[in-house]
Amino acid sequence: MKLKNQYIKKAVDIIKQKNGFICDMDGVIYHGNKILPGVKQFIEWLQHEKKKFLFLTNSSERSQHELQDKLARMGIVVDKEHFYTSALATAFFLDSQKPKGSAFVIGEAGLMNALYDVGYRMNNVDPDYVVMGEARSYSYEKIEQAVNLVVRGAKLIGTNPDVNGPIENGIAPATAALIAPIEMAAGKKAYFVGKPNPLMMRSALKKLQCRREETVIIGDRMDTDIIAGIESEIDTCLVLSGITNTSEINQFAYRPHFVLNGVEDIIKS
Repeated sequence: MKLKNQYIKKAVDIIKQKNGFICDMDGVIYHGNKILPGVKQFIEWLQHEKKKFLFLTNSSERSQHELQDKLARMGIVVDKEHFYTSALATAFFLDSQKPKGSAFVIGEAGLMNALYDVGYRMNNVDPDYVVMGEARSYSYEKIEQAVNLVVRGAKLIGTNPDVNGPIENGIAPATAALIAPIEMAAGKKAYFVGKPNPLMMRSALKKLQCRREETVIIGDRMDTDIIAGIESEIDTCLVLSGITNTSEINQFAYRPHFVLNGVEDIIKS
């Protein structure tokens, strides 16, 4: 359902006054390898207006360099410092809890590299943590190994609590769905670091060097992006270009401050 033009204009007028922009990626900037309408123009506007902006993604698959390269292939050039992932947030959290520890990791290069960068060692015998991110190498053998490591005392960590995420041809299972068998079999609940955990939002504000009052978070999910902003007292903008649609908004006990069809509305209005 398309939103009314007068509602969009009112929301955009307020959003444009913000100095800091925290933007989700999947469902806001792109679906898989397909850039969404108006995104290039939106980012050019952010740069031209000298806005402070950060792409904050719950995905742990890619490093900052890989995300930078992905946008470059879509014709968008931004510095790598504009990216912050749940992999980086997870590495920061584990380093603050147990510096130079070890982990058994089920995940991709972005997560592995983030942990290596803070001095963590990979350990499949007696790790301090079992860490789960998005994983294309997911297998029964790895689940079995993770379960037994957790039973023997390793702490279970998820990079984010997303159950699924948007891709070009639909949705794909995400971290919470992949970690569920380990939780059930080991009888232990995972601790999730990514959105809506306020730890990640506070880190984002520090990187932006913006006060929460002058910042807006733009996301496509009520259960991560929007609740993350509300619990961190940051204005929230839900875009309908990803997971959540208008009929689902009322299923939640909270509401976004603004709703737009997509970031293209910010440029068109």
